[in-house]
Formats: sequence, structure tokens, C-alpha cells
Amino acid sequence: MTHVLDPDALPGATPAVHAPLPPYDDVTRSDAAFRAFLHGLPGVDQVGAEARAAQLGTRSIKTTSKAWAIDTAISMVDLTTLEGADTPGKVRSLAAKARQPDPGDPSCPKVAAVCVYGDLAGVAREALEGTGIHVAAVATAFPSGRASRAVKLADVRDAVENGADEIDMVIDRGAFLRGRYLDVYEEIVAVKEACGEAHLKVILETGELTTLDNVRRASWIAMLAGGDFIKTSTGKVNPAATLPVGLVMLEAVRDFRIATGRQVGFKPAGGIRTTKDAVKHLVMINETAGPDWLDPDWFRFGASSLLNDLLLQRQKLRTGHYSGPDYVTVD
Repeated sequence: MTHVLDPDALPGATPAVHAPLPPYDDVTRSDAAFRAFLHGLPGVDQVGAEARAAQLGTRSIKTTSKAWAIDTAISMVDLTTLEGADTPGKVRSLAAKARQPDPGDPSCPKVAAVCVYGDLAGVAREALEGTGIHVAAVATAFPSGRASRAVKLADVRDAVENGADEIDMVIDRGAFLRGRYLDVYEEIVAVKEACGEAHLKVILETGELTTLDNVRRASWIAMLAGGDFIKTSTGKVNPAATLPVGLVMLEAVRDFRIATGRQVGFKPAGGIRTTKDAVKHLVMINETAGPDWLDPDWFRFGASSLLNDLLLQRQKLRTGHYSGPDYVTVD
């Protein structure tokens, strides 16, 4: 099913003011060059970022556009299960929901991907064959990232061999916070190579990065290293996908495309549970990065419970009545 996205349904974007960026063409050569570049990036005004995110969070969309927003959000969901008790049966059930989120309404769009642990990627791939829905697998010793590089790369290759066409890796936050930027960069480069044809989403685990300046710096490392997406969180650490963090990361992907000509996607994950949360993110994307990112190829929600609320709101628009939680499956 092809979904036609309608950015005009969202409030109009305001002109962005771009601070000058330092030279970036030699940052891959040494830790010192990385440090000079990353600490030369424009600083983040935390109070201003929080105020801007709060302002965007109050924006509303027209009632006539809400149906578009809900269907767009559904099409951007990475439907996720990342529990130690996951079984092949649970993954098959999740895949069935991903293919047809609302069995009573075949016009409901399918989701973008199913996200699982790498050992279950083959189960997901078999269950989703022929649907066009992606199989995402977490790797690199998710969620902690505490393993040798050899183990992390083996984890990635195993997930790809099992059938994953998207890999969600975690960066070494300990190395980043110690200023070992080159190590972080080189590990992402190595993981990207191990992915082969699979797309790479780089998880920053922003709840452990302490400052919004660090979020901006980690975003640039991930993009310079070849990440196809930057992702906020594993969903295992709080805070996770906050609006101020999302704003800083969206500014980063916007500025990176201006500087390099390459577009990188963005995925918030963790704590996004309601349709209202999803709409806030769609508005923020449109007004910060621009409508080019209003597409599942460039934006994803990492979520498990969000889809159910989107389906309930969709049913309310269609029938005029709000259905109870028994009208959607429990994942």
C-alpha cells in the first residue's frame, strides 16, 4: 500500500535560522580534530530549546487533517518487542498486527517495521515476507553496549544473516563521555560496514548524555560515521524521547543535510504512547527539519503501545465512538 503524505495538513513551517558550522572535512583524522569540530558546533540554549519544544507541543492541526496525521503516524511505527521473554509466537503475532493493524478496516495502513532481538529476526522476516514491512533488529550488545567490538560486530552480522534489513545499534556512551570521539566514530563505521545492505540506525541513549550539547555532538558523530538514522533511546533508560531532545536532533539532521547534501533519518523511541504525542512530533518535524522528513523512509516512531492508541483514535474518527482497549490487541 502506498501512502501519500500531506505536509500541508500540518501548521506551516517557520523559517529556520542556521548558525554557522565549523569546517568538517578533516574531523575523521584524529581525536583532536573531532574534539575541535564537535566543541565548535553552535551551543544549545537549553532554556530556549525547552521553550521552543513546549511551544511546538501546543500547536494543533485541523480536525479535517487529523485522519491524515493518524494514518501517517501508523505508517511510521517501528512496532517493537524487546523483552527477555520474547518468543517466536509473540513475534509472529506482532508481525500479523504490523501487516493489518486493524483487522476490521483493511484501509488502515501497515506499519514501517517490526523491531526485535537479532535471534528472532528470521521469524519476523518469514512472517512479513512479501509485505514490504522492514525487519529491524537491535544489536551491538543492546541496550548497554558493554562488549568488545568483535562481539558487537558478530552480533550485527548474525542479525543480518537472520534476516534483518535494518540494524539499531547503541553507541559506547562511556567512550563518548570520556571524550574518546574517534573510538565512537570508528565503531559506528565498522558496524555500518558489517550491516552490508541493511540500513543502520544509531542509538545515542540521550538519557545518559547529560546535556543537549552532548546530544548535538553525538548526533554529528553518528551522521559523519555513515548512520542512516539517528535514534534517541533504547527505551530502557529514562528520560527517553523528550521533545527538547527531538528538537536538537532534528536541527542536527537539517544542518547536516545543508552542510553535506546527505539526508539522515530520525527515530525517537521510548515514552511515546499517545496520538497526541505522535502529532506533536509530526508538527516538530515539519517546523524544524521540514516536510522532506515526513515520510517513513526518514522518520520512525520506536514504540509498542503507541499503535493501539492511534488505532483507537482512528476508530473514533471513523465511527464517532471511542472504542475501549478490548477493541485492539494486547502486544
